[in-house]
Amino acid sequence: MGTQKEALNLAVEIGDELLRSGGEIYRVEDTMLHILEALGLENFDVYVLSNGIFASANEDTEESCSIIRHVPLGDVHLGKIAALNQLSREITDHTCDMENAWKRLAQCRELSLPKPWIQGISCGIGCACFCSIFGGMFLDAVFTLVLGIFLQYMRMDQTERGTSKFLTNIIGSAFLTAASLILLNLGLPIRQDTIVIGGIVPLLPGIALTTSIRDLFNGDYLSGAIHLLDALLTAMCIAVGVGFVIISYQNISGGVPLS
Repeated sequence: MGTQKEALNLAVEIGDELLRSGGEIYRVEDTMLHILEALGLENFDVYVLSNGIFASANEDTEESCSIIRHVPLGDVHLGKIAALNQLSREITDHTCDMENAWKRLAQCRELSLPKPWIQGISCGIGCACFCSIFGGMFLDAVFTLVLGIFLQYMRMDQTERGTSKFLTNIIGSAFLTAASLILLNLGLPIRQDTIVIGGIVPLLPGIALTTSIRDLFNGDYLSGAIHLLDALLTAMCIAVGVGFVIISYQNISGGVPLS
């Protein structure tokens, strides 16, 4: 009983960490099922939602056990997902026993994000590239790069403070729009719209929207609806931030159209 309970607990912990790191629902569920099968459990069941895990074993015996785990929606961490996938493969191939699996799981949990300056520069370069793709000139891309770096540092600071993701998106999009309008009023030869479009790309809910569509196609309607709602609310917050600044600017400047 103890070994089977530990096996179930291990599978749930790995699934929990995968889900927290942005793993797809059906992949988390499939990974847990393969782990439980590899660890010798015969009668088990797993059900995964976007923010919860339900797992049980030995349901038809007196030694039945079950685990329910609430998992809050989090940011994507591809490094953790890759490490956890490798761990699950080794468990399935019987090259990693349960004792070593717990140690490896602890190491996976300790994986950190890249250093702040790497995140900032990467975000800035990405924003500048998208600005160019959407028709921005060289000067537009340069300013978008700088604003993208500031945006990433702002997001990291808000995350450390525990600020709501939706409020962070409103503040971030408003900051980008206000900064682009300041540059425009300085008389610089820029295209304000391409700077805003390129700058808000890191805020867009692309992964959440893609995950929701995949879940809906796989028949996971509840998880798909949760991710879809998250994507729509995020997009609405971005629109609120951009729209509020633009409308305020036009009213203050007497309705002068943006160029």
